[in-house]
Amino acid sequence: MSSSHPRALSADNAHPVPFIDLVAQYQTIRDEVRDAVDRCFETQSFILGEEVALLEQEIAAYCDSQFAIGCASGTDALILALIAAGVKPGDEVITSPFTFFASAGAIHRVGAVPVLVDIEPDSFNLCPEHVERAITSRTTAIMPVHIFGQCAEMEPLWRLSAAFDIPIIEDSAQAIGAEYRGRRTGVLGTIGCFSFFPTKNLGGAGDGGIMTTDDPELAARLRRLRVHGDAGGYNHVEVGFNSRLDALQATVLRVKLRHLDAWTEGRARNAARYAELISASGLSDAIQLPAVMSDRRHVFNQFTTRVTGGRRAAVMQSLKEQQIGCAVYYPIPLHLQKCFACLGYQPGDLPEAERAAAEVLSLPIYTELPTAHLERVVEGLSHALGRHSTLAFPKTTPAIQRRAA
Repeated sequence: MSSSHPRALSADNAHPVPFIDLVAQYQTIRDEVRDAVDRCFETQSFILGEEVALLEQEIAAYCDSQFAIGCASGTDALILALIAAGVKPGDEVITSPFTFFASAGAIHRVGAVPVLVDIEPDSFNLCPEHVERAITSRTTAIMPVHIFGQCAEMEPLWRLSAAFDIPIIEDSAQAIGAEYRGRRTGVLGTIGCFSFFPTKNLGGAGDGGIMTTDDPELAARLRRLRVHGDAGGYNHVEVGFNSRLDALQATVLRVKLRHLDAWTEGRARNAARYAELISASGLSDAIQLPAVMSDRRHVFNQFTTRVTGGRRAAVMQSLKEQQIGCAVYYPIPLHLQKCFACLGYQPGDLPEAERAAAEVLSLPIYTELPTAHLERVVEGLSHALGRHSTLAFPKTTPAIQRRAA
């Protein structure tokens, strides 16, 4: 399974395959971005202002929400949303253990208790049955995370939200443009929270975030909270935060938003090509493809496979030696993080999250990834697994396998 396998690599394999290449994307929109940034400098308006207001209108339209409110980061979006939804110190908020730290970190930061429940093995998303069993009299929000770009199973969560009068805070940091039964993230709960971290499908030139909602009172409170609780005219009706979106970020994001759907289609094509190549190479017994649920639009913020049989470390080492980028999101589930030891979870408590953490491996998926690099990644996987890959790769790209919801 190591790179000592005798199969010789082609000359093309001397060129590294990066896990992500933001420069390649920038080169396709360089003039648009520079013109937008120049416009911002000409006005010398850098905090909130017209560019941010226009981005908020455009994101609201894209998500089909009534309101969008920009803020300083995706983490701040979660914190502001929790406070606006009425979550208080000592309350419980149910979320996933298999996600970036900010999901549970935001809950802790507002003084609430993260209640971590296990995930579905196919989608890596929050399991609704476990959510229902975790609801108590102290539960004041449910935070599904649309992990890797695919929506959580929302209909059961909607029923729980209605039955127990519990708001849903969507962590959509990785899922802008993803859909559940034809509805986009950002309108699948009470408040949707997005991140514009540079490596996201819609990434800025630094940190940034945005929140979406259809509730005018929540929208008004979110706007206050991001500017120290100021309702206007230095009238501070509550203590808020300094969490304003920079106009420079908004100008860049407005340019990129125009290209987002085309980039998403490119990611989907690459995912379909991976599925075909991995199957044709006879690797399906060792590399489990990401499930795409039939009632959802997956936007592939990551192309996350499972490497079965305890072989992930060896595969990663071999890919590294072959100069092929890959990454693990996330190697330690949140319930086993040292800082959350106070929550009392033990190894084995959330087995699906722990199994995912031990098996997942994300492969390069960005839109500008050349076809030759896709093929080289799969050749590299064959090499890492000790397989002889003499297969002539097919030239067609069928739709990726979709699973029933």
